[in-house]
Amino acid sequence: MSNVKNFGATGDGQTDDTVAIQHAIADGDGLLIFPKGTYRISQTLEITLGKKGPGGVSGSMGAATIVMAGPGPAFRLVGNHGGTGDPGSVTPRVWNSERMPGIRQIAIEGAHPGADGFELKGTMQATFDGVLIRHVRHGIHLVKRNRNILICNCHIYHNRGVGIFLDGINLHQINISSSHISYNRLGGIRIERSEVRNLQITGNDIEYNNTPRSFPDLPTEPTAEIWIDTTAPNASVNEVTIVSNTIQATSSKAGCNIRIIEKSNGSRPPGLISITGNIIGSQETNVHLTGCYGVTLSGNSIYSCTHRNLLIEDSRLITIGSCQFRRHTEKAGTGVRLINSSDCTISGCNFHDQSSGGQQNGASLLELKNCARLAITGCTFTDGVPCGIDAIDCQNVLITGCSVAETRPTPKASAAIRFDGKGSSNQISNCSLSGELKSSSASGLLKPK
Repeated sequence: MSNVKNFGATGDGQTDDTVAIQHAIADGDGLLIFPKGTYRISQTLEITLGKKGPGGVSGSMGAATIVMAGPGPAFRLVGNHGGTGDPGSVTPRVWNSERMPGIRQIAIEGAHPGADGFELKGTMQATFDGVLIRHVRHGIHLVKRNRNILICNCHIYHNRGVGIFLDGINLHQINISSSHISYNRLGGIRIERSEVRNLQITGNDIEYNNTPRSFPDLPTEPTAEIWIDTTAPNASVNEVTIVSNTIQATSSKAGCNIRIIEKSNGSRPPGLISITGNIIGSQETNVHLTGCYGVTLSGNSIYSCTHRNLLIEDSRLITIGSCQFRRHTEKAGTGVRLINSSDCTISGCNFHDQSSGGQQNGASLLELKNCARLAITGCTFTDGVPCGIDAIDCQNVLITGCSVAETRPTPKASAAIRFDGKGSSNQISNCSLSGELKSSSASGLLKPK
């Protein structure tokens, strides 16, 4: 093993140990061992995989800290895998000498504005386990091409950029689990300009990833706990599960807990995204989908927004089921809004204002604007203001088996359900309404059954 102290590193936190650790990388056996201590470096430690056979970096059960006092990543891992995740595409060289580089039980701290944690390109089966990264720019920065990444049991905390940044990358198979990804100014997990398949985000605590909470002295930029943007040329993100996470924040300008922006140029956008069983709350908009196709949201508790719990724009084939939408404090809002969207279903959901004074954001519990072919079934709407359901310029909207209730001692809703604007073939059947049903003559609402 390449114990860096055997190559001259001191680990005293004061000496620049860069050259000594580079010596260990060049002349050791490929398994870089950091005994307990603080190792100050001023240049990137680049590890070219394959030279010494399978290897990695170990920090002695987390007792070793690397302080990056220069610009760039503390560690850069560079491999030669140009294939896919298919075993037939992995060359003997990659499998025998580069597979599964492990980064385990080590802490990285930034001491320079341009410092990053880790940068990876060309790797196969890279595994992060028990890693702490703080006070850098980007925590884990994935670029170019990688395959089969595992990130688990990590703390990626209080960084100036993105916690886990998939940046212009071609990447299939990445699992992010059982980690704390918090207080990162430009987002917890962010994907831009990338082609990604098979992304699982499971069992994490992802919170407060915005400027006001993490770096209030810096300029605010729109961000999210999870941000997926596929609008760049050749970008696409497919086969994504976001499951059993706690995803919460403080409200920030144009901020979201989950933000997905897909192409809406007439071609089929990526889709195949499932958001299931999460606790999501306390942002300007909790979940914001734009140009999306084939997204499922089920079994989530989505609470407390300053704009909307769920905002869907220019999307189709969105399935929303068994979710709860409510406020958590009197100052927050509740509500779901669909704009220019079609072929969507909303079933078995609870929409509850919970406020004695009515909606703080002035929005009905469910708003539909210029939508077509929507089915709203078996939902409960309680104490909406101005309405429980508000539809404008919609067609082929079917509302069936829903309850729209007003429980406040002094009613505040102007209508239980309202259809307005120009529409056609809208229907309401078998609903329980404690309030008026209002519709304009051109709204296309058929006689309720």
